Amino acid sequence: MTRSVVDYENLLENSFTDANKFIKTSIRPRWERKKLQQQEERRTLGTVIGGDRFIPNRAGMNMDLCKHLMRTSSSDSNEDLQKAVPDDVKAVSDDKKSMYASNLSSALLGVEDVKGSRIMSYQEKAPAPKGDTVNNLNILYSASAAAARQPKANAKLVTRQIPTAPSRILDAPDLMNDYYLNLISWSDTNILAVALGQTVFLWDAGSGDIQELCSFENGPNAHISSVSWVQQGGAHLAVGTSSGTTQLWDVQAGKQLRSMDGHTDRVGSLAWNRHILSTGSRDTTIVQHDVRVARHNTAVLNSHTQEVCGLAWSPDGEMLASGGNDNLLCLWDSAASARSGPRFRFTDHQAAVKALAWSPHERHLLASGGGTADRTIKFWNSHTGALLNSIDTDSQVCSLQWNPHEKEILSSHGYARNQLTLWKYPSMSKIKEFEGHTSRVLFTAVSPDGGTVMSAAADETLRFWDIFAPAHAKKTTHKEIYSVGSSSKTSWTTHIR
Repeated sequence: MTRSVVDYENLLENSFTDANKFIKTSIRPRWERKKLQQQEERRTLGTVIGGDRFIPNRAGMNMDLCKHLMRTSSSDSNEDLQKAVPDDVKAVSDDKKSMYASNLSSALLGVEDVKGSRIMSYQEKAPAPKGDTVNNLNILYSASAAAARQPKANAKLVTRQIPTAPSRILDAPDLMNDYYLNLISWSDTNILAVALGQTVFLWDAGSGDIQELCSFENGPNAHISSVSWVQQGGAHLAVGTSSGTTQLWDVQAGKQLRSMDGHTDRVGSLAWNRHILSTGSRDTTIVQHDVRVARHNTAVLNSHTQEVCGLAWSPDGEMLASGGNDNLLCLWDSAASARSGPRFRFTDHQAAVKALAWSPHERHLLASGGGTADRTIKFWNSHTGALLNSIDTDSQVCSLQWNPHEKEILSSHGYARNQLTLWKYPSMSKIKEFEGHTSRVLFTAVSPDGGTVMSAAADETLRFWDIFAPAHAKKTTHKEIYSVGSSSKTSWTTHIR
């Protein structure tokens, strides 16, 4: 049968060639193709074809040997494989491996001999030290020739010096000793608003001028319970009163623009979010006021069961944090209503939650501080509601302020030391403590440049600390301290009124 097929192919090729003398064809007879295939197999058996690292070349394989190795044990396979490969083939294979390793090291490392080279070293050796050096261990090498030519004074690292003493002290008579109120606010135009009893005073930190803005005389027990500057501009001030009304003042004109109701008891906390003013009261409610329209009450939030003493909007304006004397911390969406309720309601604190501060460095990071029975600072993820960390401060936490320049947070405390403590976040290791107040530090505020912290305590003093000042900031001299807003250059203590 095979012989007849071959004859048929030869006959077909001869007839095709005779009929087409001028047409060339690449079809060869079967016997010729078989002969060429056998010659090719004999030629490739003695040649090592490397192929690619990951794609083997089938033409360089001995298929009979492969089938034999598949049927034998693994221990005998290596011995049979070594015996089956001729010595000349082994030599060629070793040469190819050595050449491949040399090419790879040259392409990756820039050297051909990996064993004789130091890959974890600088290209150039350090300069030789001076011969007159007594102790070779004291020799310092520079990273570059240009840096080596710099004077030694420029080589010193710029470190941040945090003074432990206040740069200025102001007397604040009649400052109420009430943990649940918020009586100071520092505007972005560098004007400090302080509520003393029934009167609100404005102190210009640049010139030292003091101005009386308003007085709230509505009975012997009437008083100002909270103050808060509007964001961006500092031209308007919100003033909460003990009667439950909230006043809006034009500071430049010195007149009251409107009075907004909505509460039945004192307004102890205020927070701005653009044109929305949030007010928290001892009547346990939070009222949202749109100050642009006549009907300002846009929403009433109910979740707390006791006085709302802390309010803070997130930097992006998407979430409001509220703390109360019922030990609750609530997080509200910007579009929240009485029907929707808070997104999160935390009960981890064991005392009143007044101190609230949103991080300027990390989104959704909120810090909260508890009262005397709690004494902890807790950190929350407002997006997931997770408690990230909790640190015991051993004292009542009255207020919290983030450092806008560094990942640090400042806390003010009450009994027994009445100190301010600077913490490193997120390790919460103490950086420094600041003492000087003789009573609990109820309120704190940060200057517009983010360098100075003002603390107000029940000892009726306001103290200014350069805690957050950057390392490159110009240090204030004592002469400048005395001259700012003081009638006498011999004293650094001035009355706020």
